[in-house]
Amino acid sequence: MTQKNLAVWLKTIIIGLTVLALLVYGLLIPFLGRGLIESAPEFSSWYVPWLVFSWLTAVPCFIAAFFAWKVAVNIGQDRSFSMDNSMLLRRIALLAAIDSALVFAGDVVMFLLGMNHASAAIALLMVVFLGAAVSVACAALSHLVKKAADLQQESDLTI
Repeated sequence: MTQKNLAVWLKTIIIGLTVLALLVYGLLIPFLGRGLIESAPEFSSWYVPWLVFSWLTAVPCFIAAFFAWKVAVNIGQDRSFSMDNSMLLRRIALLAAIDSALVFAGDVVMFLLGMNHASAAIALLMVVFLGAAVSVACAALSHLVKKAADLQQESDLTI
């Protein structure tokens, strides 16, 4: 697979995930929330806070998608192992960590306010774990890309 083909595939995946996230955050979550209110009206006061909370957790995800797009552009331009990509991957790792912390804090706050169910709290803890795993993976990739960029720069200087 060539650099350009890889970049096209990465961009296609990023677009697909972004569209999917827009559908989930914009349509599915509000639809499920309204369905919950219809079946259990006692939860109607929870709808708006949970909707705002879910939208807040989407912000770091969309910013990370923008940075991932820049990584794909760099790969397409045969700059896979560059300090720029290392920095972008580090930013994605930071955003994933921030999003995990935001989800955890929101989960705890909603639980303390009595606006959370135990099963939802457990499900959100799995989301926190997934975000932490993405953060660690991106941080590791950032480190490896930085080391490869250093080696490439050193190699270019010796030739």
